[in-house]
Amino acid sequence: MKVKLMDHEVELVGTPPAVGDRLSEFTVRNDQNQPVTTNDLLGKPMILCAVPDLDTDVCSMETKKFNQQADQYPAARFVTISNNSIAEQTDWCAAKGVQNLSVLSDAQGEFGQAMGLYVPSFKHLTRAVFVVDAQGKITYEEILDQIAAEPNYQQALMALEQLL
Repeated sequence: MKVKLMDHEVELVGTPPAVGDRLSEFTVRNDQNQPVTTNDLLGKPMILCAVPDLDTDVCSMETKKFNQQADQYPAARFVTISNNSIAEQTDWCAAKGVQNLSVLSDAQGEFGQAMGLYVPSFKHLTRAVFVVDAQGKITYEEILDQIAAEPNYQQALMALEQLL
């Protein structure tokens, strides 16, 4: 699959899962450098966002917008995964006041490889949003054609509401 990074087409490694598929198996790291697996994230409906770098405007804005929505959905989980290191994520969350969602690190690239969201030439994740039911089935996905564009927040939230 190809997406755009500004004016350049870039290729994703593998094929991202589609609506109806189960979430791929992966391990990422939390702010305590503890492993978090796919199974650890299940049990509640979830909005799962992949962003390249929290220290960029669009990634920062997207994560802050979903953080603002998270407390309105106590029966759901909101997760953002980026390629930032744990230290970078911790600093960013503290500076932006983000505490309503989980920010997890894919600095090792396992999530990106497993989900088909890694862009080798960019060395980062592409931007994507998944809504996943409590058992791990993907009910909504948006893999943005343009990495630098914001996702459709309302569509993702409406898809989440259908699971609650």
